[in-house]
Amino acid sequence: MIEEIKALVDKDLPLVSNLSNVSAVINTMGNLNWCGFYLAKDDVLYLGPFQGNVACTVIPFGRGVCGEAALKQETIIVGNVLEHKNHIACSSKSRSEIVVPIIKNNKVYGVIDLDSPIFNRFIQEDKEVLEEVENILSELF
Repeated sequence: MIEEIKALVDKDLPLVSNLSNVSAVINTMGNLNWCGFYLAKDDVLYLGPFQGNVACTVIPFGRGVCGEAALKQETIIVGNVLEHKNHIACSSKSRSEIVVPIIKNNKVYGVIDLDSPIFNRFIQEDKEVLEEVENILSELF
């Protein structure tokens, strides 16, 4: 997946084009019901390119798993979103989630967000792969 994303990402293309294709590649990970991006502006995350059902469009930093990850500037894995007090239920089918903030020069530009209909879907290996994707994408900002 990493090599495919490296081959797809092109700094000369608009950001939305790059993120659209990257979300399609990430979606091949399996057992996902949503994957995509939220882009940051003034401490608010706005819906970006994604694969899946209709999603929340505006998430303030600190709110939900996406907002938490953006505020803390760290990857968050939630094994059971039903037990996570700060979870925003954009889809009633989601059971687990991983969010990786996209950071460059200590500034959050957005997050990579994946939801799964399976409890405890995301593991350390997923975290490592998605943080490598983040590393590639941070160069677009």
